[in-house]
Amino acid sequence: MKQYPIRARGAAELVRAIEDRVASGVLVPGQTLPSVRRLGVEVGLSPVTVATALAELRRRGVVVTEPRRATRIGLRPPLAATHTPMPVPPGARDLSLGNPDPELLPDLRPALARCQLPVRLYGQPHALAELLELARAQLRADGLPAEQLCLTSGAMDAIERVLGANLRPGDRVAVENPGYAALYDLLRAHGRVLDPVAVDDRGMLPDRLNDALERGALAVVITPRGQNPTGAALDSARAGELRAVLERFPQTLLVEDDHLGPVAGAPLHTLVAHTQRWANTRSVAKALGPDLRLAVLAGDPATIARVHGRQQCGPGWVSHILQELVLSLWSDPHVHELIQRASNTYVERRQSLLAALAQHGLAAHGASGLNVWIPVSEEAATIAALAQRGWVLAPGAPYRLAGAVPAVRVTTSTLVPHEAEQLARERAQVLAPTRLSRSG
Repeated sequence: MKQYPIRARGAAELVRAIEDRVASGVLVPGQTLPSVRRLGVEVGLSPVTVATALAELRRRGVVVTEPRRATRIGLRPPLAATHTPMPVPPGARDLSLGNPDPELLPDLRPALARCQLPVRLYGQPHALAELLELARAQLRADGLPAEQLCLTSGAMDAIERVLGANLRPGDRVAVENPGYAALYDLLRAHGRVLDPVAVDDRGMLPDRLNDALERGALAVVITPRGQNPTGAALDSARAGELRAVLERFPQTLLVEDDHLGPVAGAPLHTLVAHTQRWANTRSVAKALGPDLRLAVLAGDPATIARVHGRQQCGPGWVSHILQELVLSLWSDPHVHELIQRASNTYVERRQSLLAALAQHGLAAHGASGLNVWIPVSEEAATIAALAQRGWVLAPGAPYRLAGAVPAVRVTTSTLVPHEAEQLARERAQVLAPTRLSRSG
């Protein structure tokens, strides 16, 4: 702040100045800002004006303030220039990105060759009837009501539209902690207040969800299986406990993010059975390929009508070319076999790492999904030490809110068993105490 002084004549100018410096990289993610009083002196504004500006920056998701901690630039502020990928040393194994294994994704060329691609014009149906029927069959097989459906450009697009159609800036949303970093970013960018709910290997803790709803959370976003980053998955008993909590707050909006769907490696235990306001989104990205930006959104009639109506005001529909491609893939029995093989392979690879870590006395979490969550004492030190040994892991900080312990995330989708043993051994070596020696 001293090297690049800010001058502003009011709260709006201070907001723009800080955003400009974040976008240009002068202020970096995680950087602590001066106190309100000190910043006011440096900028030449009253503490009240500075506090107003910081409140607006918090609403936009540019800065975060946690209890008893200073205000700092968010780890992933919604300003595109600040998002830089983690450096990957030459020859290192990058296990940080959460991607599926490319070898377990279907070849799109035969599916494209089978696609019927007539010209689609304005005013025609927004979704292919055949695709919706296949989606209904999949959802009903998992116990979900599927009368009302909508197609969106991926799971996060669906969640953004559902929350936008039901909430206002300043509303509280109960979220998993640890939880999906992109969801945190999305909520902050729209001015929602994140209310963290602790999770264990079986998902959200019912008493903590009850506390969040009593504090005034109007919505809850939950991952029923393959939770990112911990791999938590609801079982029948936990789902029943969470449904009982939601029944005490009937106006709560429930959003289920079933982003992994058939490759989660765990059955779906949905919470929507007795919920008045709900939505469930299922993406095709992990099973068919991340570039296929399509998700199926199911929900109560009012929620789907609101989402579809707002979609009509914007893009209108998801590309019919993309819909035809997904329909072609879903209609191919060989693709279904590949998806099942991918699901089984992901289970084996995830469990291989968990077993290897356990043999070295290391605790970790990964009941389902593509990731393993490993608690650590120091994230930065662990990341750096393992990078020196050729492993690039994701730091846990973006996935954590207040109350969650430090950890690192390992994407296991491409991690074969002998690599899992090597990574576990080297993680244990990083923990080993250094022998002190005396020198003259």
